[in-house]
Amino acid sequence: MPSAAILREAQHLHKISDRLDALAQEHSAISAVSDALITIAGNIRQTAALLEVLVVAKLGNVPDLGLADA
Repeated sequence: MPSAAILREAQHLHKISDRLDALAQEHSAISAVSDALITIAGNIRQTAALLEVLVVAKLGNVPDLGLADA
């Protein structure tokens, strides 16, 4: 089902965003790198949220993928 595949990709994007946030914290001593990573992580997080909204708005049927546990 297309909605399940899109939601799985959105879940992957959320995890990538989380990892980039963690990298930003690790490299907080280098302000330019940390700021860039935080910006990129936020953009990825917003893209994931938009994909989730797209599924609900256009495809309607949202399968239970256990995303609440992620």
